[in-house]
Amino acid sequence: MTSRLFNVGIIGYGMSAKVFHLPLISGIPELKLYAIVQRTPKPNDDAEKDHPEAKIFRSGEEMIRDKAVDVVLVLTTPTTHFDLTKFALESGKHVVVEKPFTPTSKEAYELIAIAEKNQRLLTVYQNRRWDADFLTLSEMIKNGTLGRIVEFETHFDRYRPEIGSGWKMKPAPGNGAAYDLGTHLIDQVVFTFGMPKKITGFVGSQREHNPDGLEDSCTVLLHYDGMMATVKAGVVSLESAQLRYWVRGQKGSYKKFYMDGQEDELKAGRKPGDAGFGVEPREKYGTLTTMENGIPTTMTYPTVEPVTYGVFYSKFTNALLGNSEVPVKPQVPADVIRLVELARQSSNEGRTLDV
Repeated sequence: MTSRLFNVGIIGYGMSAKVFHLPLISGIPELKLYAIVQRTPKPNDDAEKDHPEAKIFRSGEEMIRDKAVDVVLVLTTPTTHFDLTKFALESGKHVVVEKPFTPTSKEAYELIAIAEKNQRLLTVYQNRRWDADFLTLSEMIKNGTLGRIVEFETHFDRYRPEIGSGWKMKPAPGNGAAYDLGTHLIDQVVFTFGMPKKITGFVGSQREHNPDGLEDSCTVLLHYDGMMATVKAGVVSLESAQLRYWVRGQKGSYKKFYMDGQEDELKAGRKPGDAGFGVEPREKYGTLTTMENGIPTTMTYPTVEPVTYGVFYSKFTNALLGNSEVPVKPQVPADVIRLVELARQSSNEGRTLDV
Protein backbone atom coordinates (compact mmCIF):
# COMPACT_ATOMS: atom_id res chain seq x y z
CA MET A 1 0.00 0.00 0.00
CA THR A 2 1.36 3.43 -0.95
CA SER A 3 1.46 6.30 1.52
CA ARG A 4 0.16 8.80 -1.00
CA LEU A 5 -0.59 9.13 -4.71
CA PHE A 6 0.66 12.12 -6.65
CA ASN A 7 -1.19 13.00 -9.85
CA VAL A 8 1.24 13.62 -12.70
CA GLY A 9 0.42 15.81 -15.66
CA ILE A 10 2.66 15.64 -18.73
CA ILE A 11 2.97 18.53 -21.18
CA GLY A 12 4.21 17.21 -24.50
CA TYR A 13 3.76 13.79 -26.09
CA GLY A 14 6.90 13.33 -28.15
CA MET A 15 9.86 10.98 -27.80
CA SER A 16 10.87 12.46 -24.45
CA ALA A 17 7.53 11.56 -22.88
CA LYS A 18 7.17 8.18 -24.56
CA VAL A 19 10.74 6.93 -24.08
CA PHE A 20 12.26 8.68 -21.07
CA HIS A 21 9.41 9.53 -18.73
CA LEU A 22 6.25 7.45 -19.08
CA PRO A 23 8.08 4.09 -18.74
CA LEU A 24 9.89 5.32 -15.62
CA ILE A 25 6.79 6.80 -13.98
CA SER A 26 4.90 3.55 -14.52
CA GLY A 27 7.34 1.82 -12.18
CA ILE A 28 6.69 4.16 -9.23
CA PRO A 29 3.57 3.22 -7.21
CA GLU A 30 3.22 6.72 -5.73
CA LEU A 31 3.06 8.40 -9.14
CA LYS A 32 -0.22 8.22 -11.06
CA LEU A 33 -0.44 9.28 -14.70
CA TYR A 34 -3.33 11.73 -14.48
CA ALA A 35 -3.15 13.90 -17.58
CA ILE A 36 -1.34 14.42 -20.88
CA VAL A 37 -1.21 17.49 -23.08
CA GLN A 38 -1.08 16.70 -26.79
CA ARG A 39 -1.99 19.59 -29.05
CA THR A 40 -2.30 17.76 -32.37
CA PRO A 41 -2.95 14.02 -32.16
CA LYS A 42 -2.63 11.88 -35.29
CA PRO A 43 -4.18 8.49 -36.12
CA ASN A 44 -0.90 6.73 -35.34
CA ASP A 45 0.14 9.10 -32.54
CA ASP A 46 -2.72 9.66 -30.14
CA ALA A 47 -2.21 9.95 -26.38
CA GLU A 48 -5.90 9.32 -25.74
CA LYS A 49 -5.72 5.92 -27.47
CA ASP A 50 -2.36 5.03 -25.90
CA HIS A 51 -3.37 6.08 -22.38
CA PRO A 52 -7.16 5.90 -21.96
CA GLU A 53 -6.69 6.19 -18.21
CA ALA A 54 -5.41 9.77 -18.53
CA LYS A 55 -7.27 13.04 -19.05
CA ILE A 56 -6.27 14.66 -22.33
CA PHE A 57 -5.76 18.40 -22.70
CA ARG A 58 -4.87 20.51 -25.73
CA SER A 59 -2.95 23.22 -23.86
CA GLY A 60 -0.46 23.20 -21.02
CA GLU A 61 -2.09 26.15 -19.29
CA GLU A 62 -5.44 24.38 -19.24
CA MET A 63 -3.93 21.29 -17.63
CA ILE A 64 -1.98 23.30 -15.06
CA ARG A 65 -5.25 24.94 -13.96
CA ASP A 66 -6.63 21.51 -13.05
CA LYS A 67 -6.43 21.49 -9.25
CA ALA A 68 -6.05 17.71 -9.15
CA VAL A 69 -2.60 17.90 -10.77
CA ASP A 70 0.23 17.66 -8.23
CA VAL A 71 3.27 17.34 -10.50
CA VAL A 72 3.86 18.85 -13.93
CA LEU A 73 6.40 17.45 -16.40
CA VAL A 74 7.45 20.07 -18.95
CA LEU A 75 8.58 18.00 -21.94
CA THR A 76 8.11 20.59 -24.68
CA THR A 77 10.49 22.59 -26.85
CA PRO A 78 13.05 24.68 -24.91
CA THR A 79 11.47 28.01 -25.90
CA THR A 80 8.36 27.08 -23.88
CA HIS A 81 10.11 25.82 -20.74
CA PHE A 82 10.26 29.11 -18.87
CA ASP A 83 6.65 30.22 -19.27
CA LEU A 84 5.14 26.80 -18.58
CA THR A 85 7.38 26.09 -15.58
CA LYS A 86 6.77 29.55 -14.12
CA PHE A 87 3.00 29.18 -14.46
CA ALA A 88 3.06 25.69 -12.96
CA LEU A 89 5.18 26.73 -9.96
CA GLU A 90 3.03 29.80 -9.30
CA SER A 91 -0.03 27.54 -9.55
CA GLY A 92 1.30 25.40 -6.72
CA LYS A 93 2.63 22.48 -8.77
CA HIS A 94 5.92 20.65 -8.39
CA VAL A 95 7.81 20.59 -11.69
CA VAL A 96 10.19 18.35 -13.63
CA VAL A 97 11.73 20.11 -16.65
CA GLU A 98 13.33 18.30 -19.56
CA LYS A 99 16.84 19.45 -20.43
CA PRO A 100 17.99 21.95 -21.58
CA PHE A 101 16.56 23.72 -18.55
CA THR A 102 15.85 27.02 -20.34
CA PRO A 103 17.37 28.93 -23.27
CA THR A 104 18.94 31.52 -20.92
CA SER A 105 20.55 31.30 -17.51
CA LYS A 106 18.58 34.38 -16.41
CA GLU A 107 15.37 32.41 -16.93
CA ALA A 108 16.79 29.37 -15.12
CA TYR A 109 17.87 31.33 -12.05
CA GLU A 110 14.51 33.11 -11.98
CA LEU A 111 12.67 29.78 -11.95
CA ILE A 112 14.78 28.61 -9.01
CA ALA A 113 13.78 31.74 -7.10
CA ILE A 114 10.09 31.23 -7.99
CA ALA A 115 10.21 27.62 -6.80
CA GLU A 116 11.75 28.68 -3.50
CA LYS A 117 9.23 31.49 -3.04
CA ASN A 118 6.30 29.13 -3.68
CA GLN A 119 7.88 26.25 -1.73
CA ARG A 120 7.55 23.90 -4.67
CA LEU A 121 9.99 21.25 -5.89
CA LEU A 122 11.84 21.98 -9.12
CA THR A 123 14.23 19.59 -10.84
CA VAL A 124 15.73 19.05 -14.29
CA TYR A 125 15.90 15.70 -16.08
CA GLN A 126 19.66 15.26 -16.39
CA ASN A 127 19.37 11.49 -16.77
CA ARG A 128 22.95 11.01 -18.04
CA ARG A 129 24.15 11.23 -14.44
CA TRP A 130 22.92 7.62 -14.22
CA ASP A 131 24.69 6.32 -17.33
CA ALA A 132 26.54 3.15 -16.36
CA ASP A 133 29.85 4.38 -17.78
CA PHE A 134 29.58 7.70 -15.95
CA LEU A 135 28.85 5.87 -12.69
CA THR A 136 31.89 3.68 -13.37
CA LEU A 137 34.09 6.70 -13.98
CA SER A 138 32.72 8.52 -10.93
CA GLU A 139 33.59 5.50 -8.79
CA MET A 140 37.14 5.45 -10.20
CA ILE A 141 37.63 9.14 -9.46
CA LYS A 142 36.18 8.81 -5.97
CA ASN A 143 38.36 5.85 -4.97
CA GLY A 144 41.52 7.36 -6.44
CA THR A 145 42.09 4.72 -9.13
CA LEU A 146 43.22 7.37 -11.61
CA GLY A 147 44.97 9.63 -9.12
CA ARG A 148 44.97 13.38 -9.73
CA ILE A 149 42.94 14.05 -12.90
CA VAL A 150 44.69 16.25 -15.46
CA GLU A 151 42.49 15.73 -18.55
CA PHE A 152 38.83 14.78 -18.76
CA GLU A 153 37.37 14.23 -22.25
CA THR A 154 33.67 13.49 -22.68
CA HIS A 155 32.20 12.90 -26.15
CA PHE A 156 28.80 12.50 -27.76
CA ASP A 157 29.82 12.14 -31.40
CA ARG A 158 27.78 10.65 -34.23
CA TYR A 159 27.90 10.24 -37.98
CA ARG A 160 24.94 12.22 -39.30
CA PRO A 161 26.31 14.35 -42.14
CA GLU A 162 22.85 15.05 -43.57
CA ILE A 163 20.53 17.35 -41.65
CA GLY A 164 17.36 15.68 -40.39
CA SER A 165 13.83 16.90 -39.79
CA GLY A 166 12.01 18.03 -36.68
CA TRP A 167 12.14 21.01 -34.36
CA LYS A 168 15.66 20.21 -33.12
CA MET A 169 16.99 20.78 -36.64
CA LYS A 170 15.85 24.42 -36.76
CA PRO A 171 17.80 27.33 -35.24
CA ALA A 172 15.86 28.61 -32.22
CA PRO A 173 16.60 29.69 -28.64
CA GLY A 174 17.70 26.59 -26.73
CA ASN A 175 18.43 24.56 -29.88
CA GLY A 176 21.77 23.41 -31.27
CA ALA A 177 24.48 21.00 -30.17
CA ALA A 178 25.63 22.94 -27.12
CA TYR A 179 22.10 23.00 -25.70
CA ASP A 180 21.03 19.53 -26.82
CA LEU A 181 23.94 17.16 -26.18
CA GLY A 182 26.34 19.68 -24.68
CA THR A 183 24.15 20.18 -21.62
CA HIS A 184 24.36 16.44 -20.87
CA LEU A 185 28.16 16.45 -21.07
CA ILE A 186 28.76 19.75 -19.31
CA ASP A 187 26.39 18.70 -16.53
CA GLN A 188 28.47 15.57 -15.89
CA VAL A 189 31.65 17.66 -15.68
CA VAL A 190 30.21 20.35 -13.39
CA PHE A 191 28.48 17.74 -11.23
CA THR A 192 31.86 16.04 -10.76
CA PHE A 193 34.30 18.95 -10.53
CA GLY A 194 32.26 22.10 -9.89
CA MET A 195 32.39 25.24 -11.99
CA PRO A 196 35.52 25.91 -14.08
CA LYS A 197 37.65 29.05 -13.89
CA LYS A 198 37.68 29.78 -17.63
CA ILE A 199 35.97 28.56 -20.78
CA THR A 200 36.84 28.33 -24.46
CA GLY A 201 34.15 27.43 -26.97
CA PHE A 202 34.08 26.35 -30.59
CA VAL A 203 30.45 26.21 -31.71
CA GLY A 204 29.35 25.84 -35.31
CA SER A 205 28.47 23.36 -38.03
CA GLN A 206 30.31 20.32 -39.40
CA ARG A 207 27.70 19.64 -42.08
CA GLU A 208 28.50 20.68 -45.64
CA HIS A 209 24.84 21.48 -46.37
CA ASN A 210 23.27 23.47 -43.54
CA PRO A 211 21.02 26.14 -45.07
CA ASP A 212 19.50 27.30 -41.78
CA GLY A 213 22.84 27.63 -40.01
CA LEU A 214 22.01 25.23 -37.17
CA GLU A 215 24.87 24.92 -34.66
CA ASP A 216 25.17 21.16 -35.05
CA SER A 217 28.53 20.63 -33.32
CA CYS A 218 30.55 21.99 -30.43
CA THR A 219 33.85 21.64 -28.62
CA VAL A 220 34.05 23.29 -25.21
CA LEU A 221 37.18 23.53 -23.08
CA LEU A 222 36.52 23.96 -19.36
CA HIS A 223 39.62 25.23 -17.59
CA TYR A 224 40.20 24.12 -13.98
CA ASP A 225 43.25 24.53 -11.75
CA GLY A 226 45.56 21.76 -12.93
CA MET A 227 42.95 20.12 -15.18
CA MET A 228 41.28 20.63 -18.54
CA ALA A 229 37.87 19.17 -19.33
CA THR A 230 36.95 18.81 -23.01
CA VAL A 231 33.33 18.46 -24.10
CA LYS A 232 32.74 17.39 -27.71
CA ALA A 233 29.57 16.74 -29.68
CA GLY A 234 29.94 16.31 -33.44
CA VAL A 235 27.88 15.00 -36.34
CA VAL A 236 30.65 14.03 -38.80
CA SER A 237 32.48 11.36 -36.86
CA LEU A 238 32.80 8.22 -38.96
CA GLU A 239 33.91 5.53 -36.51
CA SER A 240 33.03 1.89 -35.97
CA ALA A 241 33.03 2.68 -32.24
CA GLN A 242 32.61 6.24 -31.02
CA LEU A 243 34.86 7.46 -28.21
CA ARG A 244 32.86 8.26 -25.08
CA TYR A 245 35.47 9.08 -22.42
CA TRP A 246 39.21 9.54 -22.26
CA VAL A 247 40.27 10.51 -18.76
CA ARG A 248 43.91 10.81 -17.80
CA GLY A 249 45.23 10.96 -14.28
CA GLN A 250 48.59 10.77 -12.58
CA LYS A 251 48.07 7.10 -11.65
CA GLY A 252 46.01 5.84 -14.56
CA SER A 253 44.15 6.49 -17.81
CA TYR A 254 40.59 5.35 -18.57
CA LYS A 255 39.31 5.09 -22.13
CA LYS A 256 35.74 4.13 -23.01
CA PHE A 257 33.96 3.65 -26.30
CA TYR A 258 30.23 3.23 -27.00
CA MET A 259 27.24 5.04 -25.51
CA ASP A 260 25.26 3.86 -22.52
CA GLY A 261 22.58 1.42 -23.70
CA GLN A 262 19.61 2.47 -21.58
CA GLU A 263 18.12 4.81 -24.19
CA ASP A 264 18.12 2.08 -26.84
CA GLU A 265 16.56 -0.36 -24.41
CA LEU A 266 13.81 2.08 -23.51
CA LYS A 267 13.12 2.66 -27.22
CA ALA A 268 12.83 -1.11 -27.61
CA GLY A 269 10.16 -1.24 -24.90
CA ARG A 270 12.27 -2.52 -22.02
CA LYS A 271 12.10 -0.88 -18.60
CA PRO A 272 14.18 -0.58 -15.43
CA GLY A 273 13.51 -3.67 -13.40
CA ASP A 274 13.56 -5.96 -16.44
CA ALA A 275 16.26 -8.60 -16.17
CA GLY A 276 19.59 -7.20 -17.30
CA PHE A 277 18.28 -3.72 -18.05
CA GLY A 278 21.16 -1.28 -18.48
CA VAL A 279 23.84 -3.90 -17.96
CA GLU A 280 26.64 -3.35 -20.46
CA PRO A 281 28.03 -6.36 -22.39
CA ARG A 282 31.69 -7.20 -21.79
CA GLU A 283 32.73 -6.30 -25.32
CA LYS A 284 31.80 -2.67 -24.61
CA TYR A 285 33.76 -2.32 -21.36
CA GLY A 286 36.37 0.41 -21.14
CA THR A 287 40.08 0.02 -20.45
CA LEU A 288 42.30 1.16 -17.61
CA THR A 289 46.01 1.74 -18.18
CA THR A 290 48.31 1.92 -15.16
CA MET A 291 52.03 1.61 -14.54
CA GLU A 292 53.02 -1.92 -13.47
CA ASN A 293 56.70 -2.51 -12.68
CA GLY A 294 57.61 0.51 -14.76
CA ILE A 295 55.61 -0.63 -17.80
CA PRO A 296 52.28 0.88 -18.97
CA THR A 297 49.78 -1.98 -18.70
CA THR A 298 46.25 -1.94 -20.10
CA MET A 299 43.42 -4.05 -18.72
CA THR A 300 39.69 -4.29 -19.37
CA TYR A 301 37.76 -2.38 -16.73
CA PRO A 302 34.19 -3.65 -16.09
CA THR A 303 31.32 -1.19 -16.29
CA VAL A 304 29.30 -1.11 -13.07
CA GLU A 305 25.75 -2.41 -13.05
CA PRO A 306 23.71 0.79 -13.15
CA VAL A 307 21.03 1.89 -10.75
CA THR A 308 19.34 2.95 -14.07
CA TYR A 309 17.46 6.08 -15.06
CA GLY A 310 14.58 4.84 -12.93
CA VAL A 311 16.36 6.19 -9.86
CA PHE A 312 15.50 9.72 -11.00
CA TYR A 313 11.80 9.25 -10.28
CA SER A 314 12.45 7.15 -7.19
CA LYS A 315 14.46 10.04 -5.75
CA PHE A 316 11.92 12.59 -6.92
CA THR A 317 9.11 10.67 -5.21
CA ASN A 318 11.11 10.59 -1.98
CA ALA A 319 11.46 14.36 -2.29
CA LEU A 320 7.70 14.72 -2.77
CA LEU A 321 7.21 12.69 0.42
CA GLY A 322 9.60 15.00 2.25
CA ASN A 323 12.24 12.33 2.78
CA SER A 324 15.06 13.69 0.59
CA GLU A 325 16.16 16.38 -1.82
CA VAL A 326 15.26 16.36 -5.53
CA PRO A 327 17.43 14.06 -7.68
CA VAL A 328 18.94 16.99 -9.59
CA LYS A 329 19.18 20.30 -7.77
CA PRO A 330 18.32 22.97 -10.35
CA GLN A 331 21.33 25.16 -9.54
CA VAL A 332 23.79 22.99 -11.51
CA PRO A 333 21.61 22.81 -14.68
CA ALA A 334 21.20 26.59 -14.42
CA ASP A 335 24.97 26.96 -14.16
CA VAL A 336 25.31 24.65 -17.16
CA ILE A 337 23.13 26.97 -19.24
CA ARG A 338 25.39 29.84 -18.17
CA LEU A 339 28.38 27.88 -19.44
CA VAL A 340 26.61 27.20 -22.75
CA GLU A 341 26.02 30.94 -23.11
CA LEU A 342 29.68 31.64 -22.38
CA ALA A 343 30.84 28.91 -24.79
CA ARG A 344 28.80 30.46 -27.62
CA GLN A 345 30.09 33.92 -26.72
CA SER A 346 33.65 32.62 -26.62
CA SER A 347 33.18 31.03 -30.03
CA ASN A 348 31.71 34.20 -31.54
CA GLU A 349 34.47 36.41 -30.11
CA GLY A 350 37.32 33.97 -30.66
CA ARG A 351 38.69 34.21 -27.13
CA THR A 352 38.80 32.45 -23.77
CA LEU A 353 36.46 33.91 -21.14
CA ASP A 354 36.46 34.00 -17.37
CA VAL A 355 33.54 32.19 -15.80
